[in-house]
Amino acid sequence: MTDHVTTVEGTPDVPAPPGTGVGGGRASAGPTASATPSPAGTSGGPGLVASGLLPMYTRDLSAFFGSHKAIENVTLDFPRNTVTAIIGPSGCGKSTYLRCLNRMHEMVPHARCTGSVYLRDTDIYGKDADPVAVRRAVGMVFQRPNPFPTKSIADNILAGPRFTRAKLDKAQREDLVERTLRGAGLWDEVKNRLQAQAGGLSGGQQQRLCIARALAEEPDVLLMDEPCSALDPQSTMRIEDLIRSIKDRVTIVIVTHNMQQAARVSDFTAFITIANEGEPGRLIETGFTKDVFGNPQQERTEAYVSGRFG
Repeated sequence: MTDHVTTVEGTPDVPAPPGTGVGGGRASAGPTASATPSPAGTSGGPGLVASGLLPMYTRDLSAFFGSHKAIENVTLDFPRNTVTAIIGPSGCGKSTYLRCLNRMHEMVPHARCTGSVYLRDTDIYGKDADPVAVRRAVGMVFQRPNPFPTKSIADNILAGPRFTRAKLDKAQREDLVERTLRGAGLWDEVKNRLQAQAGGLSGGQQQRLCIARALAEEPDVLLMDEPCSALDPQSTMRIEDLIRSIKDRVTIVIVTHNMQQAARVSDFTAFITIANEGEPGRLIETGFTKDVFGNPQQERTEAYVSGRFG
């Protein structure tokens, strides 16, 4: 494996947005070209990528902060139009792994990673990959809502297209704003105040606005880093409903400490943990969420999901 550098040039072959849903199966030990991908596991192969069933996967991904290894050799598949929850105790590297999936990890001084992250059949850390294009195709929603507070609600939605200099006429801009806000379940609440500052929205509304802003870029994959941790129960419920409603058009990877939330919203679950303080996080078990929670194969998984540690 080769260390990835932080600056590269070029434009990747960014795939078209994903289509409709797929099935799943238990993760297996080796590659397969089966038409049905395994859940967030280690069985992705060229056949699945070519068929469009596997928009993103990692192979032996390790991440470092200087000389400290945060995660070690994580291999996961993320099947199309599914939700994968990444769970584990604090400090095990869940968020670091997530940030590696759209090259945000390398923005931290002295941070680097090894191994591979594939978007379709393109290694996003390859020499011809463009980090900006990668981040358009792999959106991110953070733990705390981060809209542009002094910009209007409409301008928050249009920020991405304007940054990429997309040429949209007035009707196209209005359609994009309405379509993405409807997709985020926010349109009816804000349609009469689209020019109001986004900072005036409630916390839950701001988070849905951030999701809408990410969806405006039509990403293939949407990353969510504990998106409900700063929200009240009612806002959390709305975000969870939104996650379920948008997975038919985007593959979602969510980091969460809330075991009930993982069980409610995800199709697949991956459990990452550390053996001892200072050691890197390692993938312990992955599979269908109902299996990971109801019939875990590893003792450490059972101890974590049952609340005996973590």
